[in-house]
Amino acid sequence: MTKKVKAYIKKKKHVPEINVIAELQSKYETIDETKATKFKDLPLSPKTLKALTENNYIEMTDIQRQSIGLALRGNDILGAAKTGSGKTLAFLIPVLEILYCKQWTRLDGLGALIITPTRELAYQIYETLRKVGQHHDISAGLIIGGKDLKFEKKRMDQCNIVICTPGRLLQHMDENPLFDCVNMQVLVLDEADRCLDMGFEKTMNSIIENLPPKRQTLLFSATQTKSVRDLARLSLKDPMYVSVHEHATHTTPEALQQSYVVCALEDKISMLWSFIRNHLKQKIIVFFSSCKQVKYIYEVFCRLRPGISMLALYGTLHQLKRMEIYETFCKKQFAVLFATDIAARGLDFPAVNWVVQMDCPEDTNAYIHRAGRTARFQRDGECLLVLLPSEEKMIEKLKERKIPISMIQINPNKLQSPQRKMEALLARDVLLKESAQRAFVTYIKSVFLMKDKEIFNVRALNTDSFARSLGLAIPPRIRFLQRMEHKQQSVDKSSKGKEQSTVNNESNSDTHEEENSNYNNHNTYEERKEKVTSQILNPNFTFDDSDNDDILTVKRKNINIDDITIVDTDNKGKNLNKKKVITKAALAKKVLRKKIVPNKKITFDEEGEELLDSSKVKISELARQYENADDSGINIEIAKQILREEDKFDKQRYREKVKEKHRAEKRKLKAAKRKVDEDDEDEMEDNAGNYVSESEQSDVDLSWLPDPDKIYGKLQEKHEKISNASEAEESEEESKIHRPSKRKLITQEEYKKKKKKGNTFVKADNIDLKADEELALQLLQN
Repeated sequence: MTKKVKAYIKKKKHVPEINVIAELQSKYETIDETKATKFKDLPLSPKTLKALTENNYIEMTDIQRQSIGLALRGNDILGAAKTGSGKTLAFLIPVLEILYCKQWTRLDGLGALIITPTRELAYQIYETLRKVGQHHDISAGLIIGGKDLKFEKKRMDQCNIVICTPGRLLQHMDENPLFDCVNMQVLVLDEADRCLDMGFEKTMNSIIENLPPKRQTLLFSATQTKSVRDLARLSLKDPMYVSVHEHATHTTPEALQQSYVVCALEDKISMLWSFIRNHLKQKIIVFFSSCKQVKYIYEVFCRLRPGISMLALYGTLHQLKRMEIYETFCKKQFAVLFATDIAARGLDFPAVNWVVQMDCPEDTNAYIHRAGRTARFQRDGECLLVLLPSEEKMIEKLKERKIPISMIQINPNKLQSPQRKMEALLARDVLLKESAQRAFVTYIKSVFLMKDKEIFNVRALNTDSFARSLGLAIPPRIRFLQRMEHKQQSVDKSSKGKEQSTVNNESNSDTHEEENSNYNNHNTYEERKEKVTSQILNPNFTFDDSDNDDILTVKRKNINIDDITIVDTDNKGKNLNKKKVITKAALAKKVLRKKIVPNKKITFDEEGEELLDSSKVKISELARQYENADDSGINIEIAKQILREEDKFDKQRYREKVKEKHRAEKRKLKAAKRKVDEDDEDEMEDNAGNYVSESEQSDVDLSWLPDPDKIYGKLQEKHEKISNASEAEESEEESKIHRPSKRKLITQEEYKKKKKKGNTFVKADNIDLKADEELALQLLQN
C-alpha cells in the first residue's frame, strides 16, 4: 500500500506538459545564434532532443543555427545555403516544435504541409522526419505520384504533417473530400525556386489559392528565388532572408573540385566509356538531359559489361522501382548511376566520388544542384562538366556566379571506343536499335528547346557522326526540325512576296502587261496538260540531260491519259495538288467512322445475299431490333420473347441436323450394298471365261435361236436321273467310310460296380474305353 502511494506521489511531482511548453516558448526570444553550436543549446522539446541524439545529430550547421531560432519565433523565412549544408533539418525541427507547442493531435487534422519538386526528395524528407520525430505523437504522410491513390485518400484526414509533390497534392485538393487544410499552421517549400518556376507555376498557383492566409511560410533552396512576383504569390509577411554563404568566395562547397572538358559530340560516348573503365572503384553519378538517353546508355552499357554495377534513375520509371533504385544506390560502395535532373535536387547520396554532367545544364542553377550531389557536409568530391565546342560560353556564366572551374584535357592513350560493339548489338537487337533512335532524337530536341540560344545551337550539331557514335548505321529523321524549317521557309516566302508586291506596284504598267501575258502563255492548266500528254504519248519522246551522255527513252506506249498525274504549280512554284500527310491517328479515326466490327466473318450465297449463321447470330427480327437499340440495361420481358423466337429457329435447325444424319446413314448403307454387288460381279467374271455384263446382255438379240427345251427336253431328264442315282451311291459310300464307330455308353451303376472290383479312377468321358480294356484282359486270362 505504501509503495502505491509513493508511486502516485512521484507521478504527481512530474511537471505538466503545459508548463514545459510555456518554459520553452519563453526562451525563444533569448536564443543567441552566435553562441549556439549544438542542438542542446536551443530550447527544444525533450522528445526532439532525444531523437536527434540517437541519430547522431549533435552539432548544427550554419543554416540550421541561423534559421531554427527565427522559425521558432514565428517568422517567415527565405533560407539559402550551399548543397549538402543540412537544410532538411533546418525546417523539420521548427515544424515538429511548432506542432508540439500547440499540442497537435490527429483530431486536429493537417498542421504542416511540406512541398518538394521531386518524389525522391519527398521520400528522403519523409525518412528524415521518421528519424527525428519518432518520439512525438504526430502522424505524417508521404503523398506522391505513382503510389496507391485510394490508400492515400482514406488516410488524408489522419495526417498532421503531409510531405508531397505539387501534382498529387492538387489532385487530393480537387478530388478528396477528406482533405482539409483550414487549420494548417506551417507551409514549407523545399527547393523553392524549382517549385515556383514555370514548370509548376499553374499547379502552385492553384494550391496557394486553397491554403489559409494565416500561416507561417518557410522557403529553402541552394539557389533561392528573390523574385518579388514569387514572394507576392506566397503572401509572405516580413520574410527573414537567411543566406549563410551569400558573402562566401564560392557558391559551391569548398571541398568540391570542379573541372570541364571540351569534347566533340561524336566522342562523348567513347569518353564516358573510358571514364567508367578507369574509375571502377568509385561511386559515380552521370547526368543526361533526357529520360530516353539515360535508358539507352544504361541498356547498352549493361550489355558491354564495364565491370561495375550500373543503375538508371529517370522519370518514366514506376515509382516503386524509382524508390528501389534510390535505396540500392545509397547502399552501394562502388556503382554508376545514370540519371536525369530528377536526381539533381536535394537528394543525399552518401559518399559520391564523381558527378559527370554529360550534357550541358540549362543554366547555372541546374549546374549547382547537379554538382551538389557530391562533396556534401564536409566531405570532398569531384565534378566533371562535358561541353561541346559551341557550348564554351557556359564557363563564363559559371565564373560570374563565383563557381571555380578549370579546364582539363583527355588523355588519348586511355580513350577506348565501344562503337563497333554497339553497332553489333544494335544489328542483333531491334528493340535496342529503336531505343538508340529515340535517344538520338530526344537529345536533339532537348538542345532545340533550351532557352539560352547563345549556348545551345542545334545547327552546330554534327548529327550524322553523333548517330554513328550511338551505334546507328543511318541517322533517324528529325521530323520536328524539318517542320520548323518548312514553317520558316513559308514565313520567309510570304515576307518576300510582300516585298515583291510593293516593288511591282512601283513598276510601270508595261512590265505588268508583259508579266501577265507571260503568265497566261505559260501557266494555263489546259495548255500544260496538252503539252505533257503529247510529249509522253509521242513514241520518239526522249529526255536529254546536259550533264550526262545517257539518253533515257520511254518504252511504254499507248498510256491512258487518266493515269498521268499532272503537277499543277502556281506562279511562285508552289505545289497546288499537295496531299495532306495522313497520320496513324487519322487512319484510326477513319476506321472508327466506318464502324467496322473486328473479327467478323460474312459469307454470301451465289445470289450475293448474306448467309446468317444461326448459332452465332440472332435470326429473329425482334432480337435484331433489341440488339440495335441504344437503351442500356437488360429488359427481362423482351429477353424472354427473344428466347422463345430464337428457340423456334433452334428446333428447326436441330430437325434439319437429324434429317441430315439419317440421310448420311442411308448413303453409307447404299454405298456398302453397291460394294458387295460389285464384288459378286467380279467373282462371276473370274469364273466365266467370257462374261457379258447385264447392259451388254440386254443389248444382244437372242430371239432367232430355237427353244432348247423342245430339242433337249428328254435327254435332260435322263441326265438328271443318272446324276441323281450316282449322287445317291456316292453318299452311301461316304457314309460307310466316314461314319464314326458307335461307342457303348455304360451307366453309372455299372461304373460303380467296376470300380469296386479294384479299378482305378477314370474320367467320365473315357468310361467306354476302360470297359473294352477290361473285357480284353478277361479273355486273355481265360
